[in-house]
This record gives sequence, structure tokens and C-alpha cells, in this order.
Amino acid sequence: MTRTLFVTNDFPPRTGGIETFVRQLVESCPADEVVVHTSRMRDDAEFDGRAPYPVVRDRCATLLPTPGVRRRVVDTLVRFECDRVVFGASAPLGLLAPALRRAGAEHIAALTHGHEVWWASLPLTRQLLRRIGDSLDVMTYVSDYCRDRIAPALSREAAGRMIRLSPWADPERFRPGAGGAEVRRALGIDPSAPVVTCVARFVRRKGQDRLVRIWPDVQRELPDAVLLLVGDGPDRKRLERMVRRRHLDGVVFVGGVPWEDVPRMLDAADVFAMPVRSRFGGLQVEAFGIVYLEAAACGLRVVPGRSGGAEEAAFLHRSPDMDRRLAARALLAQG
Repeated sequence: MTRTLFVTNDFPPRTGGIETFVRQLVESCPADEVVVHTSRMRDDAEFDGRAPYPVVRDRCATLLPTPGVRRRVVDTLVRFECDRVVFGASAPLGLLAPALRRAGAEHIAALTHGHEVWWASLPLTRQLLRRIGDSLDVMTYVSDYCRDRIAPALSREAAGRMIRLSPWADPERFRPGAGGAEVRRALGIDPSAPVVTCVARFVRRKGQDRLVRIWPDVQRELPDAVLLLVGDGPDRKRLERMVRRRHLDGVVFVGGVPWEDVPRMLDAADVFAMPVRSRFGGLQVEAFGIVYLEAAACGLRVVPGRSGGAEEAAFLHRSPDMDRRLAARALLAQG
């Protein structure tokens, strides 16, 4: 029996697009054929206790390719007799690949996201990314935008081994009627009111401030419209000040919600809008945006921003079964 070790900083109970994607890939494998080595984070014991597969929490809050982390990840590989490795992000953890190869890993794959775009753009990190690519059997990309910017930093051989692997929306979780009516009742929103929602971390790249700025124009046309902002993060206080200064009604800050409640929040809306922006001269972009797919699966109209692969994600329609087969083929070389 083969067993795959996932090495990642992006994993529950922390929430986010990359965390969701890595969890999807882990849980598309049989539970007895997968092990996760990840960082320690708040409230992780409850999640780990429910997981049907082993989760090894490193002593570090952030995994970096240091000698100590390398030693502990190799120990996990050997202890659980894993012969395959998937890095939840190529950089910088992909620098651990040679040590894992020496310890017995026969197949090593790594995902790339938006932050590898800036790794590919700067001289020193570009050289490190090239080293990582040469040490892997497979490097994936979530969008054509990301491939077009990451591939030039790699050797020709490594670029030729790149495979597209985009996230997908689980149709059993994300569907019309997933609990939105109950959310509207709990928040005191009229069942007939038009609702726009944004479910995302409160950081400037996600563009919630753009929604706040245009909201007076929306309400002139639709006085009973509601803007539902779901999430939390460092930009929340600034957004709240913007709402107060504009004396806006109909803007509701829900706060962060558990992963399990995201379908209900999306289903409460008529339109999903996340007008993402690129920042720092294109070094910080929206690589994909799984939440666009999740919103579309709930029957919502979707409004993306022009950043990275966001527009690709917003208009992408894929079969979940096809994606799972691709995941196994690309990462685990099965079939």
C-alpha cells in the first residue's frame, strides 16, 4: 500500500482558500493512505481529533525548511512509511524535497499558488524556485495566469512537468437551499431583499472596500439591498470606519465563520462579489479564488475582480469527479 505525506502550513482549523484546497486533496485520498504534517495553530486539537487520518502537528507555528523542521518531517515520513509527498505550497517547503527523497520518497509533488508568482519575479527567490522545481516530479498551477508567470522561472524540464490542478466546489456542500433562509432570519434580513455577499479575509487585496464605496449607488437603485460581509482580518476596522463615515444602512458585518457554515452564508445571497485587486506592482495577486466556484454552485451570480486568475475561476465550470481524478493522477501518479 502506498501512503502520501502532505506537508503544509495551510490546513484547518485555519480557514482560507488554500486551506480548503489542501483539505480537498487530502480528503480525496483513502484515510488510511494519507498523513498530514502541518504547523501548530489555535484550536487544532478538536479538528485533529475528528480527522479520520493522522495529523502530525509540528512544534513550530510556521513550517520553514530549517534543519529542525527537515528532521521532524523526515521522521514523520519514515514513521508512517510514506512513499509519496505533496507540499501544500512549493515555496519554501519544496526545499525539503531532496532530504525526503533520500529518506525514501519515491514521488514528490507540490502545489503553487499566488505567492509563487512573486517568488518567480525576484532574483534570489527565482533561483530558489528553480531549485525546487528541479527537485520535484510534479509542480501544479491553479490558473493559466499563474503558470504563465511561474514557468519562466523554472528549467525547461521542470516547466514541462507542470500540470494544472485547480480547486473545485463540493456540490454536496455548496448548493441552492444550503441554509440561506435560516441565515436571513437570524440576521433579520427580509426574505425578498436583494443581498450581495462577500466571504473572504478582510485584507485590502480582497476588495471589500470597493463594495463599501459603491454601496450608496446600489441603494439609490435598490433601497432595501443588503451587503453581507463575512470574514475577519486586519482590514476590518478600516472597513467599519468607512461604513460609519458614509452613514450606510444595510451593511452587515457577520464576522468570521467556521468552514462548515460557509455554504449557508453564500446561500443567503443573490450575488457574490469579491472585487479583488493586484497589489505591490503585481507581486500580490489572487491566484484563483475557490469561493467563486462555491458561490456559483449555490446558484449565485458572481462578480470577480481583475487580479491574477480570479476571472478564470469566476467563469470556470468543471466536473468535481474529473477534478478528483486529475488530483490523483497529477499528484499521486495513480492510474
